[in-house]
Amino acid sequence: MGKPIMAKATAVWLVDNTTLTFKQVADFCGLHELEVQGIADGDVATGVKGFDPIANNQLTQDEIDAAEKDPMYKLTLKFNAAAVGEEKRRGPRYTPLSKRQDRPASILWLVKFHPELTDGQVSKLVGTTKPTIQAIRERTHWNIANIQPIDPVALGLCKQSELDMAVQKANAKKAKDGEVMSDEERRKLVSTEQSLGMDPEPKMPAAISGLETFTLSEETASDEDAGEAILDADSLFNLPEGDNDEDDQP
Repeated sequence: MGKPIMAKATAVWLVDNTTLTFKQVADFCGLHELEVQGIADGDVATGVKGFDPIANNQLTQDEIDAAEKDPMYKLTLKFNAAAVGEEKRRGPRYTPLSKRQDRPASILWLVKFHPELTDGQVSKLVGTTKPTIQAIRERTHWNIANIQPIDPVALGLCKQSELDMAVQKANAKKAKDGEVMSDEERRKLVSTEQSLGMDPEPKMPAAISGLETFTLSEETASDEDAGEAILDADSLFNLPEGDNDEDDQP
């Protein structure tokens, strides 16, 4: 079901001007029931002016009357032919000015850890242009030497669910095309939850697990040998008295 425009302001108006239940308002506006209760208590949407859905051709009075009589009744958004398809986002995602300097780092992260993603998918995830993605792929970007890869989810440029969905689509496309993926690619294509459940990769091969002890023993032995070879400095200069007397005679 479609959601009304200015959903929170519409919820404020419905709470103030109708006797609808919190659940009815929440379902119609796409909010949580506790959030609607917070609006009624004055804890949420403080200062938000109510948006009349009847005057703005989103709801009819008959629909509200029917819902007020039956608490189980669900409000239906009034059909507006001019609004069909408006919920679909066209072009790249809008990125706030405060986060635009982080986009190259997130692009580099996606290109490095998810090379299966197309330029179009990367563009939709972080809100950038294809020439910028291509420049980072080919390492011809003007600031490539100073760019460090950072997860776009950690930067707030996209949601984890959106990244997982894009990766799953890339996985499905590879499987459809019959391409064989390596174990490393399979690890990259799983979701975050699945990846966290995997066993950690070994940091050191088992064949050389005793290398540290062997090296330490060698170092200890070499230190002992060196200690035996060191002579007392005083013994080199304290010659017998008889030898000193002979040297003093002309």
